[in-house]
Amino acid sequence: MRTAIDPATAAGLVPDGASVMVGGFMGVGSPHRIIDALVARGARGLTIIANDTARPGVGIGKLISAGCVARAVVSHIGTNPETQKRMIAGEIAVDLVPQGTLAERIRAAGAGLGGVLTRTGIGTLVADGKVVLRVGGEDFLVEEALGADVALLAARTADYSGNLAYALTARNFNPLMAMAAKLVIAEPDEIVPVGVLPPDAVHTPGVVIHHLLERRRHG
Repeated sequence: MRTAIDPATAAGLVPDGASVMVGGFMGVGSPHRIIDALVARGARGLTIIANDTARPGVGIGKLISAGCVARAVVSHIGTNPETQKRMIAGEIAVDLVPQGTLAERIRAAGAGLGGVLTRTGIGTLVADGKVVLRVGGEDFLVEEALGADVALLAARTADYSGNLAYALTARNFNPLMAMAAKLVIAEPDEIVPVGVLPPDAVHTPGVVIHHLLERRRHG
């Protein structure tokens, strides 16, 4: 059984300079209360690994605007002009990774693999400086596995053993990231007693979750 922690405590577990995976897609499926707590704490020097940097004032966009991020490893920054401005000004380093490759690199880290082979990027600038292997008569890039110090996830439901269930597209990156980080903190919409979630509804098993965020207080 896990005791749920508050947002400030969760943010305190993320040290400055850490590599941090943040689940979600354009802010959907992102842990918004933990993000707000990181901004309030004044986190600095973070390497954010995520699908995108959302929009100004939304999700990861808040971390960008608050100056919390030193590097972003993402599939695109097209929806956040603040990220673009900071990159051009040299305030943030941005590693753009094709979305499928990003997901597979994270999955590989969680599976204990050294990397993945992909044809995406062959013959482009993406291939510069990377190992190319010929398999079955075709060239493939070797893309290294991508892990992190911390993963911050959002879930629809958790139980007090840490088992998680996600809603809809929140399953895109959250389950992969849960397996690929040394410390995993989940922010569920609700926490239910053990046994309420049937086994076939569990998307991430509690054995890989270290902390749950307490439910939002109302009133």
